[in-house]
Amino acid sequence: MTNPGFRFATVEGQQVHWLLRRNCSVTPLQLVWTYVALCVVSIGIGLFFWFQGATLVIPFASLELIAVGLAFYVYARHSTDGEHIALLDNRLVVELECGGKLEKAEFQRGWVRVEPRASDTSLIELSERGRTIQVGRYIRPELRPQLAREIRSALRAA
Repeated sequence: MTNPGFRFATVEGQQVHWLLRRNCSVTPLQLVWTYVALCVVSIGIGLFFWFQGATLVIPFASLELIAVGLAFYVYARHSTDGEHIALLDNRLVVELECGGKLEKAEFQRGWVRVEPRASDTSLIELSERGRTIQVGRYIRPELRPQLAREIRSALRAA
């Protein structure tokens, strides 16, 4: 359930969750099927021209498919990137996923500082006793101050 006071958060009982994800229109599985279809069509056309005597079509089609495959791989690897921020009891838990790597940080609710201030559109910095993590990569810069205010408000209200 989404709390009317929050734009980005979901409230479940006493817990508040922010799930910020990359805006991807294609899932990795859909990308695989698109690539397979592209390979079948390209190799089919290449074989047709191969049998017509144009022997260089297959090597160039193969190079093209390798380049497209690498681009699809890079896209798919980052399509599930995101940030999960959760206020659980007295802890603020932040999980950042980027390229299959997961970074996790836990902060004591009462000690967390939230930067930037209301007018700054840089990434939001969460810090506690010398430990720091930045969030807000997956929302527009002009919305980051609102997210920072939401996090501050939830920390105070918890």
